[in-house]
Order: sequence, then structure tokens, then C-alpha cells
Amino acid sequence: MSGSKSRTRQRQRRAAGAGQGEPAGPREVQPAGQGGGANGQGQVSAAQRKAAQAAERRAKQAAAREAQRRAARRRKIGVRAAIAAGVAAVVAGLVVIYSTGASHQGTGAYPYEIGQPGPGQAAPGFTLAASTGGNISLSAYRGKTVLLFFQEGLTCQPCWNQITDLEKNVGQLKAAGISQVISITGDPIGPITQKTHDMGLSTPVLSDPGVTVSKQYHANSYGMMGMGRDGHTFILVGPDGKIRWRADYGGKPKFIMFLPTVSLLADIKAGEHPS
Repeated sequence: MSGSKSRTRQRQRRAAGAGQGEPAGPREVQPAGQGGGANGQGQVSAAQRKAAQAAERRAKQAAAREAQRRAARRRKIGVRAAIAAGVAAVVAGLVVIYSTGASHQGTGAYPYEIGQPGPGQAAPGFTLAASTGGNISLSAYRGKTVLLFFQEGLTCQPCWNQITDLEKNVGQLKAAGISQVISITGDPIGPITQKTHDMGLSTPVLSDPGVTVSKQYHANSYGMMGMGRDGHTFILVGPDGKIRWRADYGGKPKFIMFLPTVSLLADIKAGEHPS
């Protein structure tokens, strides 16, 4: 009997405890980060900050790449501009060289260059000792057309043969309007006079010690013997003292020391610059 009562009291106590507790059954669990507590709000804020920081990093990286691309484009433009400037400088240099007399002309057998002073420019004046005696000045021939012949001198026999050929064709020279031929070389007047006497030449050959006058005409720039000797240069001076035609035959590559007078007159006719 007592055991039955004891079991009855235990069941009553358990029933009373069950009535006072929470109802049995599964609890509803809220997802992490969605709750209304402070811990959920902190998690949301941290995630947003990380996303914002990542976006900022990506924006900076994109800006840096764009800056690099722009710098590369500027460098390319600068290089192209420098190349264009270099090409322009080269072209300008070639134009200057061409304008100062680097033009090859004449017939195929007797090419020549045109030095400076050239056609249209005033012929520098001079007074030099002549093989014909006394001195000769260019100004004495004002009003006439004079052909100046700068030549290498005593060691160049073809140069003296050139004078001989000019004298043989004096009629054709006169017909072309040339009143006088004057030759100029850097040798002393004594040997020059003896040479003209030995060859029976009547053309005045002038002595230009130190090629002083020749340098004014740059006739010493077209020979095979260096700057101390003339080459084979013809300059036609008009009645007004201006150069009407010029041909420097003595330069590279052929170093011409003689050409027939008929070829010379043909070149004059083709290239003469009217006064």
C-alpha cells in the first residue's frame, strides 16, 4: 500500500513539473545574422565594409591601369614626334645641301656640280697677276661676258690642254656671247708665264697664291688634290657682274680634268641663268 502511494506521489510531482515548464516540441531557430540582436547587426556591418573595401581596391587598380595605358600612349606619341622631327631635320639638311650646290648635272660623260656662289649671285671681285703681264681685275670686264676657268695648275696637263681646246674653238665661244676666257690657278706667276709661253697660249692665266680668290668661289672644293688646289670649274660672269652659269666638273666620282669645248658650250646653253 505504501509503495502504491509513493508511485502516485511521484506521478503527481512529474505532472506538476510538466505543467509549469515550456510546452514540449521543436523550437524555431532563426538563421544567423538575421536576428534582431546586436551580434547580427555587427555581422552585417562587417560584411558591408569588406565589400566596400574590395570595390574601392578594384576601382584604384582600374585607375592605375588606365593611367599606365595613358602614359604608354603619351610615350608612343612622343617617340613618333621625335622621329618626325628627325626626319624633318634630315630633309631640311638635304634641302640646304642641295641649295648650296650638291646638284649633279651635265651630260652623262661630263657630270658636274653647282657650287656657291651660283647663278644669279654676284661674282666676287679680284685683281691678280697675269701671264700676259701686269695685273688683271674682274671689274675691267664689266659690260662683257667672261668665262672664268679655275684649274689645278702646272701638274695637270689636261687642264692646259683644256685651254688649248678653248682657243681652238674661240669662234664658237664668241658666237655664244663669251667675250673673254680667263684661267686662274694657285701656282706662282713665273712658272705659269713660262708654261703659257711654251704652249703658245694667249689666254690670260692668273696666279692666285694660297688659292685666296679660289676659296671665295669655292672652286678648291671640287678637285682630287685637296683644298689646296682647284679642280676644274667654269663660271660664266655676265655683263652686270653676276654669275649666269656655273659647273664644277672636277669633283667625285670622275674628277674630270678635260672636256671638249663643244660639250662645255652645250652645258652652258642648257643651264645658263639669264641676267
